[in-house]
Amino acid sequence: MEIPAYPQARQLDFGDKALLDRVFDALQPRVSELTFAGLYLFRKAHDYRLAMLGDALVVLGKGYDGRRYFLPPLAGDVSSALEVLFADGLELYGADEDFAARYLADVGELVVDQNRDDFDYLYLRDDLATLPGNRFHKKKNRVNYFANRHEYQVEFFSQRHSDDCLALLDLWRRTLGEENNVSLWLEVEATVEALELADKLELSGVVVTVGGAVSAFALGEILNRETAVCHFEKADPFMEGLSQLVNREFSRLLFQECRYVNREQDLGKSGLRNAKLSYHPVSLVRKIRACRAAR
Repeated sequence: MEIPAYPQARQLDFGDKALLDRVFDALQPRVSELTFAGLYLFRKAHDYRLAMLGDALVVLGKGYDGRRYFLPPLAGDVSSALEVLFADGLELYGADEDFAARYLADVGELVVDQNRDDFDYLYLRDDLATLPGNRFHKKKNRVNYFANRHEYQVEFFSQRHSDDCLALLDLWRRTLGEENNVSLWLEVEATVEALELADKLELSGVVVTVGGAVSAFALGEILNRETAVCHFEKADPFMEGLSQLVNREFSRLLFQECRYVNREQDLGKSGLRNAKLSYHPVSLVRKIRACRAAR
């Protein structure tokens, strides 16, 4: 399907996968959103649209607050595309520090911001897979607590697990008791589609079964040559130690060619932030926002 010239744009379509896979393979992104699955599964949540600006491929989006933005141009004459997009009053979201250093200094007067809530957490895969040393003592205790109380199996995710995973997702959602939380519903919708389209999206995952039923799952993919990204992870909230186990097994069994695992952002949720920090990230992938300074 043809991509229109900016300012026209069209919705992201599954038929764009081959193109975007090639673009991302060349780009080797560090930001967790920048995979085809990462965009496609949240296309409704962020109204992702594609446009060509000269020879630059641009993804336009919308935040949960309704503000329009664009992701870093993915190919072509990036500098010229930035000039036009900033001049039109759009905000850049999701630029990493390398992109900012390469392109933003020459654009003109910009307001540049970094929202800590947006930063991705980057871990050594081997740390998550083996939980070494005293730093991970509490994590190992949680895993052992679960393992000593449940007969469980760990399997690679396949479509035969989908129904059980969907039932677990519904249990997880209901225990939160946030029926009017729009962003939660959008996350659930994306997770449902990820489970249904995992093969076509080339997502890999693990499931933990207890008594033959799925009690936890995690799905992810390759982000760049050194890094895998975990997009979705859910565990039965009533089984202590299970979330630590599925985290470990995802990193132990999958993407063994990768040095790092990106586990995305915490969205400013204090509980999630504390949990992510407790796994001792090696760094945070900073996501930079920028817009033209008001005159």
